[in-house]
Amino acid sequence: MSGVEILGLGHYAPARRVPNCEIEQQLGLEPGWIERRTGIKARRYVADGEALSDMAVAAGTMALTNAGLAPGDVGLLLLATSTPDHLLPPSAPLVADRLGLTGAGGIDMAGACGGFVYALTLADGFVRTHQLPVLVIAANVLSRRINVKDRASSVLFADAAGAVLLAPSQRSGTGIIGTHLASKGRGYGLIQIPGGGSRRPFSSLASVEETLMVISDGQAVFAEAIEMMTSCARQALTKAHVNLEQITRFIPHQANQRMMDKVCKRLGLDRGILASTISEHANSSAATIPFTLSSSSAERPLTPGETLLMTAAGAGLTGGAVVWRC
Repeated sequence: MSGVEILGLGHYAPARRVPNCEIEQQLGLEPGWIERRTGIKARRYVADGEALSDMAVAAGTMALTNAGLAPGDVGLLLLATSTPDHLLPPSAPLVADRLGLTGAGGIDMAGACGGFVYALTLADGFVRTHQLPVLVIAANVLSRRINVKDRASSVLFADAAGAVLLAPSQRSGTGIIGTHLASKGRGYGLIQIPGGGSRRPFSSLASVEETLMVISDGQAVFAEAIEMMTSCARQALTKAHVNLEQITRFIPHQANQRMMDKVCKRLGLDRGILASTISEHANSSAATIPFTLSSSSAERPLTPGETLLMTAAGAGLTGGAVVWRC
């Protein structure tokens, strides 16, 4: 059986850099409070007039350019996002059109922080079944969903995009060799935007604040995310028949540096293989894994035979893990 390869990677972060001091002053926090608790020094916010589709196109263009693939050869675009340009229609067809993906289908996937892991899993299956390239883009504009009165979301979230272009490979045993997906609906309300859906439509809202993000219990989110990311990673490794020593790069969801360190320690992975961009780019939800994969690979390119471990968890609660063989 043929495999699946990463043909191209891309990433994009807006130009506006927002250092911690701006957030700390706004929330009345002492200097250094955010970095000590999260590992974040700064984050990027979109400019006025910049939308989700603009970031997605930038990351997708980079992936296509790096791959040297004609846009018309792509068979499918999966856009993992929780912040589309509009609630209706989906943003993927617009992004596909702007990228020149004339022969591709396109759909949004609202999987929160776990969205990229789900999109990558489905993309791998599509490539194997239909022998066509798939472009996976994860992007979020979370700066416009932050409730400035909610400390937990104000200090963590940011804007960014990452893209991975998958294609059929003649090398067998490449692509996803182990995956495990999970959901825990009992934690559904831990991270949410209360208003604007069918439960509480816009017409019934008393304030625009009801359309902004709220984390009701940060400690519970921290604990649940560590458990889900660790458990899914272990099960994906078991399914892949891969031991820890074979993992060359660990790219977890960049939610919080302490969280990533704890997952790494629980799994027994060498911290030296942990890829992190959280210090300068904070948490852009589903975009963090492909953003980190692309930016780190620009410094140290992926090589055939490498084995990657990616794991994520977020609102829903939903998450998963993937073991990828280059």
